[in-house]
Amino acid sequence: QVQLVESGGGLVQPGGSLTLSCAASGNIFSIYLMGWYRQAPGTQRELVATVISGGSTRYADSVKGRFTISRDNAKKTVYLQMNSLKPEDTAIYYCKLTFLTSTYWGQGTQVTVSS
Repeated sequence: QVQLVESGGGLVQPGGSLTLSCAASGNIFSIYLMGWYRQAPGTQRELVATVISGGSTRYADSVKGRFTISRDNAKKTVYLQMNSLKPEDTAIYYCKLTFLTSTYWGQGTQVTVSS
């Protein structure tokens, strides 16, 4: 059974920073992809950033230059450093993991950017 545990969400003022973490547990190895998606009320879930096993990253245009994704393979953990946060970044952020042919999602962590 694969589990993803997210942490680091919260309330932050515009221009502030947060770091999200997602730790994976279970009988998994050679994780192909880890990443973050988000969903704001009334919208579809969208990609924020992903990193694959070779280290290549992908970002949504809306977060390029502000967010940085990284992973620690030994800890099976992915991080999302979010800087210069904007109110439009407010959403539930979900961790995603792809291993072999399966995809797993975390429960989500709320990020609210408001003054």
